[in-house]
Amino acid sequence: MSTPKTADGPTVDGLTPDGPTVDRRAADGLTADGPTSDGPTVDRRAADGLTVDGPTADEQTAHGQRVDDLTDLTDLTVRENTAAATRQAAAAAIDAQGTDEAEWQEARLPDHLPRLVLPAGPVVVVAAHPDDEVLGFGGTIAALLQAGVEVHTVCLSDGEASHGPGTPSARARLAARRRAELSAALRELGELPDPVYAGLPDTALDRPEHESEARAIIGELLGAVGAALCVAPWEGDLHSDHEAAGRAARHAGRAGSTPVWSYPVWMWHWARPHDPRVPWHRAAVLPLPEPVTDRKKAALARFSSQLEPRGAGIAPVLPTAEIAHHTRAFETVIR
Repeated sequence: MSTPKTADGPTVDGLTPDGPTVDRRAADGLTADGPTSDGPTVDRRAADGLTVDGPTADEQTAHGQRVDDLTDLTDLTVRENTAAATRQAAAAAIDAQGTDEAEWQEARLPDHLPRLVLPAGPVVVVAAHPDDEVLGFGGTIAALLQAGVEVHTVCLSDGEASHGPGTPSARARLAARRRAELSAALRELGELPDPVYAGLPDTALDRPEHESEARAIIGELLGAVGAALCVAPWEGDLHSDHEAAGRAARHAGRAGSTPVWSYPVWMWHWARPHDPRVPWHRAAVLPLPEPVTDRKKAALARFSSQLEPRGAGIAPVLPTAEIAHHTRAFETVIR
């Protein structure tokens, strides 16, 4: 988006593309056709201390409003351009060759990060898309349910954009499929209430109106169940929906004095051990017994739409190498 301009081109300091304006020539004692024969112009007389009519209060107000409008438009353009550049950089990082799971195994994170015990409940787990909660926290959900802790989930979007552009009917079918996959996956983890489906648009959770609605939905659920803890995607995950979900959860938790933990999803793909972009000083691990890990693997297998190729020559959203990051004997949270 460019700054608005007049029909004859932008005006800067009284100049048009074709040369000095009448006002600039008047300021120099000239008329549009050359020097005046009758003496100084109105502007020159004003400079000499003679009376001259200036802009009215209404004209000054209108001018100020135009300046404010242009400033607002410029600020909006800068924000939009910055957001677009950030999205492009994030997409490039996620689309690039990821870190091999062997490199993460060699880092021996459980030997270097604090170990947490299962939190008290009720626990509310937030997801941006149907599968995030299982990828990032599914093993701990299963362990909590096994320990008798109350767990609730909220899914902010239906993930209808995971296969790229499509007709409205195709997206609706994919949304319905992904909801069904999530319900089946959660049943693999144990008995818990049906998810709260917010139905916000996939890939647009970071728009202010959607993020605000997400915050309200999360806050309402936290209050309704008397949550002792909220767990949500990490705000630094590079996926704009994940980051928006994390911010919404943090704000909702702060408003209700509910602690918030964050789980990474795409971080394991684009980061590396000791990566300075990751706040390791706030990270901790939750060990998972083998039966719980098996439950998580069974749950992940339910997301067939994300595990299968999306078309001829188009890789799955979650290839085998990506799933390997999420089937470890522990899960990692950032507090």
